[in-house]
Amino acid sequence: MTLDFSFFTWDVIQTFILKGLWFSVKLTIIATIGGIALGTVLALMRLSGKPWLEKPAAAYVNVLRSIPLVMVILWFFLLIPMFMGKPLGAETSALITFTVFEAAYFSEIMRAGIQSVPRGQVYAGYAMGMTYPQMTRLVVLPQAFRNMLPVLLTQTIVLFQDTSLVYVIGAYDLLKGFQITGKNFYQPVEAYLLAATLYFFICITLSLFVRKVQKKIAIIR
Repeated sequence: MTLDFSFFTWDVIQTFILKGLWFSVKLTIIATIGGIALGTVLALMRLSGKPWLEKPAAAYVNVLRSIPLVMVILWFFLLIPMFMGKPLGAETSALITFTVFEAAYFSEIMRAGIQSVPRGQVYAGYAMGMTYPQMTRLVVLPQAFRNMLPVLLTQTIVLFQDTSLVYVIGAYDLLKGFQITGKNFYQPVEAYLLAATLYFFICITLSLFVRKVQKKIAIIR
């Protein structure tokens, strides 16, 4: 078997690949920001010590972490339109699904980060006359974010890899772009090999960046 990559030109990249790459990156960024925001709220609920906040948050996290992402993608894509009475569209559905799903994982990361902050910092905040919201916002969360930044970035890399799963609902992501390219030029094997190479290059580059961030944080500590 002879592989032929001659079809992969700049015109092909512009026509088929860049659109999918842009959506994959956009999905990763939006789901990361939304997931961290919602995950932080969930983490604070679980650490509140109040059962009426802790139990719903724990149920949310445990349920979503126990279900494969591809099933959640299909559920949101198929079930939400039934309740709304109109389709969301593959891309909008993917954005909502990834934000909601990743929040469960970011919640556990942030919970660990909050618990890693020394209690002395909390007591110092109270001693200065801070209220609980002020102490959480100004003392605990900044340190928690710094402590867990490498883990948050690593989860973001995993998220980027998982964006390829939106292929099942027809969203035009990076993998979809390569799939269409392979179909149009009758080179599916080469197209998927190129897709794997690009995913690897992006993820290994981000992993090296995370390693540098981790070393800098270790020095600060």
